[in-house]
Amino acid sequence: MVVTRVFLRIHCLPLITLSPKLIFPKLPLTVSLCSTTSTQALTQTRIHDPALSYGPSLHKGTKPQPEHQQQDQEDEVIDEQSFTRVFDLAALRVPAKDCFALEMRLRGHLLNWPRIRNIARVPGDEVDPEVLDLLGPQGQGLSTEEEENIVSLERRIYGKAEGDGDVLSPVLYREKLARTFNSRGYVRFRNLARISRPKRKKKRKEEEEESGGDNKGIGKNEIALVEVVEGEGEGEELKGLLGDEFKGKTRKWKGSTRLLLLDERYAERDVEDLPEAIKAVLKEDMGERTESAFELARCKLTLFYDYWQMNEILEALLPKGIIVPSAFETVGHIVHLNLKEEHLPYKNLIAKVVLDKNKPKIKTVVNKIEAIHNDYRTMQLEVLAGNHSLVTTVVENGMRFHVDLTTVYWNSRLATERQRLLNGFTHNDVVCDVFSGVGPLAISAAKIVKRVYANDLNPHAVEYIERNCVLNKVERKLEVFNMDGRRFIQAIFASEKAKRITQVVMNLPNDAAEYLDAFRGIFRDRPENGDFTFPMIHVYGFSKAQDPEFDFHERIRIALKEVAVDVEMRRVRVVAPGKWMLCASFVLPETVAFADSRPDM
Repeated sequence: MVVTRVFLRIHCLPLITLSPKLIFPKLPLTVSLCSTTSTQALTQTRIHDPALSYGPSLHKGTKPQPEHQQQDQEDEVIDEQSFTRVFDLAALRVPAKDCFALEMRLRGHLLNWPRIRNIARVPGDEVDPEVLDLLGPQGQGLSTEEEENIVSLERRIYGKAEGDGDVLSPVLYREKLARTFNSRGYVRFRNLARISRPKRKKKRKEEEEESGGDNKGIGKNEIALVEVVEGEGEGEELKGLLGDEFKGKTRKWKGSTRLLLLDERYAERDVEDLPEAIKAVLKEDMGERTESAFELARCKLTLFYDYWQMNEILEALLPKGIIVPSAFETVGHIVHLNLKEEHLPYKNLIAKVVLDKNKPKIKTVVNKIEAIHNDYRTMQLEVLAGNHSLVTTVVENGMRFHVDLTTVYWNSRLATERQRLLNGFTHNDVVCDVFSGVGPLAISAAKIVKRVYANDLNPHAVEYIERNCVLNKVERKLEVFNMDGRRFIQAIFASEKAKRITQVVMNLPNDAAEYLDAFRGIFRDRPENGDFTFPMIHVYGFSKAQDPEFDFHERIRIALKEVAVDVEMRRVRVVAPGKWMLCASFVLPETVAFADSRPDM
């Protein structure tokens, strides 16, 4: 879930009001993350296309451009400032206590944009509800005594309560103690100075506001900025809407307020042009009061680079006609892309966007250079963005696995298939994983079954599976081998361990079916009336045939040299257009296990 933090900036520009008398404490309302001077220096390029659909888009709004473009750094791939878009909106400024109820009633007329809240805060006018009683009834004019109460409240909030007889706020009280206590007092209250000191984040924000700042002051995770146009002076009389009795001057608000951002269709409308539904709600809320608690304000909503999603950024950057890459595999902190040839000229740009939109979890973006051809199933990877570490930790099925993508094979897309196999295992099973890799299935199975025998030809994979066994505390239930698959099958079933093996997993889709001949005659030297368990074999393979199940079944029967093999076939996933990965599960036939001769090696 994306958390949207909305900052607001108040300008003194013309305002359309709904109220002749608007009262709130005299609190500073100018909160700026971008200085007024820098804002005025921006020229706006309107790129709005009325034919576009509802909602935010890079093809709508206006595009601010600085007068003096700064030269990009050599390592900068994307100009993030070019993705800033400004949208003109209207908003109802309402008391904080009424905003949520009004939001529900006006939901169909509010902005309702993805990742943008309909309610925006107004920094600087927040008042503790406990002190609202000092200000008199909402909507009433202020007496002389109430005006003095507001001044007193403001002095206490901003640390000016010394000498006026009012109670200090807790922070000011601590600071006063810190100035008066002696050294012995500091021993007793050793945390007094630390808890009285303002937080770093708050202090940094105040410094940015004092200095004016620019877009850099928004912060790394800020996605939007709401600029509100606040008016002063005389207010418009709402004759015909709220009645002729609503007269008087526009005054400051009293209490905390919020902004309800209205639908983009109402951006240029006046009060009289608002939908009747909005007018009815506002008039009903007024009741018998003689003053309106609402104000119609003009706003500017600025969406920054961090707001736009990955596909929106890439669609704007890549030439027309090129399919935007949207699917990738995540391995720990690494994103593994599989770019097509048409994407290669823009690979660094694509990688930068993928990295930006998946921080902080993702720290490295790589692309596969060529297909897997070696016996160890390792891939040739090119680091396109981020750090160059390809050693990561993956969490799957509650287990942690250390993986080095330069030396071992890992496929996160098979996590669901591995979980399916695990669901079929029981605590009485003994599992033999012929091509285990770093142990995603073998180690997870060790938490369920009685015993696991894991094997892999890659010595680096064997090293990592041993390390992962210790990491997940299953080293006592798992035995590791570093052998060729065919030799491992023959050796393990020639030993006494064969009597207990109930499950055999052969997940090497390219060649696993060819290793099935190793099961011919595995029990031929044993008496047929002995106590044997014929294991359930799960073998994986690829097929491009029109009927992939029939094709894979034929390859299994040829490898076993057995016509009658009852196989349960399942399609795992599509790995390429017209190419399926399948899983065939069957109990080893007795005729194969006691065959007179084994296949030629």
